[in-house]
Amino acid sequence: MTPKFLRIPQNSIERSIYLIRAEKVLLDQDLALLYGVRTRVLIQAVKRNKERFPADFMFQLSKGEFAALRSHLGISRWGGRRYAPYAFTEQGIAMLSSVLQSSRAIQVNIAIIRAFVHLREEINSHKELSQKFKLLEMRVDKQDEEIRTIFEAIRQLMIPPEREAPRRIGFGT
Repeated sequence: MTPKFLRIPQNSIERSIYLIRAEKVLLDQDLALLYGVRTRVLIQAVKRNKERFPADFMFQLSKGEFAALRSHLGISRWGGRRYAPYAFTEQGIAMLSSVLQSSRAIQVNIAIIRAFVHLREEINSHKELSQKFKLLEMRVDKQDEEIRTIFEAIRQLMIPPEREAPRRIGFGT
C-alpha cells in the first residue's frame, strides 16, 4: 500500500524556524506537531538514540533562552511544558528520519529540508544583490548627490523586514 502524499505548506515551516545561538533551528514541539506525535514521544525517541544527536545537531535551550522564548511567544507560565524545549538544527532534523521510521517522518523531513534550502537561497540572493549594488555605487560619480540619495533609498529597501512571530490560536492537528 502506497502512503498518501502529505502536503505541508513550506511557509508554515519557515515561520517555525528560529535563530537561536546563531543557528537556524526548529523546536521539539513544532517538529512533533509536524510529525504527528506528542513532544514527549519525540524526545524519548531522541534520548534512546543519543549518539546520533551531537551538540551541533540538537541542544536544549537554557533557562534564559526559554524565558525569552516564552515572553516572545506569549506562552503562559502556568500551562504547558515544565522543561526547556530542545532545538534541532538542519542536520538534527535530517537525523530524525532515521529515528522516527515512518512514511510521514520521511515526507515531513523532505518538506523541512526544502524550507531550509529555500531560506538559504533567499539569504544568498540578498548577499549577491548587495554586492552588485556596492559595485554599481562605486562607479557613480562622487559629485552627484541626487544619485547618492537614490542609492541610500534603495539600500533602505534592501534591509529585510523583521519577521513577525507566528500566532498560534487553538489546537493544531
